[in-house]
Amino acid sequence: MNIDSALVRELAELLADTGLTEIEVEDGDRKIRVSRQMAQQIAAALPPMGYAPAAAAPVAAAPVAAEAAPAAAAAPVDAVKSPMVGTVYLAPEPGAADFITVGKTVKAGDVLLIVEAMKVMNQIVAPKAGTVTAILVDNQQPVEFDQPLVVIG
Repeated sequence: MNIDSALVRELAELLADTGLTEIEVEDGDRKIRVSRQMAQQIAAALPPMGYAPAAAAPVAAAPVAAEAAPAAAAAPVDAVKSPMVGTVYLAPEPGAADFITVGKTVKAGDVLLIVEAMKVMNQIVAPKAGTVTAILVDNQQPVEFDQPLVVIG
C-alpha cells in the first residue's frame, strides 16, 4: 500500500486545528485513520503543581465521606432512592412548606421532593402508600445516583 505522507500530515494538522481526536478518510480501497490521545496532551499541558491540590482534596474529603457512609449504610433497603445526580429541594419553591415531613401519610404518586439535574426540576414521587418514617437528606443537598432519600413505612 502506498501511504501518502502529505495527506497524513494534512489530516494531523486538521486534528490539531479543530480539536478533534480522530479523523478517518476513505478513497476507494484506501482508508486512512489518524487519531491522537487527548489525555496525554492535557497532562503534558498542566504544570506540575496543578496536581498538588487534587491530591489534597481527597484527604480533606475523606472525613466527610466517612461521616456520610454510616448514614447510607443505616438506610433501609426499601428507601426511595435518587434516580440521578443532582440537588435536592424539599419544597416546591423557596419559602414554601416542604412536600413531606416525618410522620406524614402519603399515597403512591405523591411528590416527596425534587431533584434538580442540569436545570431540570425532577419530581420524585412515592412508589407506594405509607407513612414517611425518615427523610435522609437536607434541603439543597447534593445527592448521588441511587442515594437513599426518604423512607416510607
